[in-house]
Amino acid sequence: MKRGGILNGALSGALARLGHTDQVLICDSGMPIPAGAEVVDLAFTLGIPGFAEVLDGILTELVVEGAVAAEEVVGGNPECHALLDDRLPALTYVPHEELKLLAHAVKLVVRTGEATPFANVILRCGVAF
Repeated sequence: MKRGGILNGALSGALARLGHTDQVLICDSGMPIPAGAEVVDLAFTLGIPGFAEVLDGILTELVVEGAVAAEEVVGGNPECHALLDDRLPALTYVPHEELKLLAHAVKLVVRTGEATPFANVILRCGVAF
């Protein structure tokens, strides 16, 4: 058994299989799930686990070289916007409808129990060297 980090076996394994430039969608319970991507659904009950906890956990396990979020998060979910802005300095914004289209190219979807607007981000994997 792992001593620390992400203990969820499905998520830990999925993250380990990612390569440079692969993309991960961390999303709330309302985001459409794109067909063809591996899905790790962590949602247990409404709000659990939250977007912030899942993002922070994944960022401890993954090298991120870029990220994309919906521009609507700025006014529609200021708390989530502040979290994304703080954690992801290379963050870019696109309209929410475009984010949904970009999600079709992700390799992994991690669904949280979050139920607040625009709590979604696509992370692009980097390398550790």
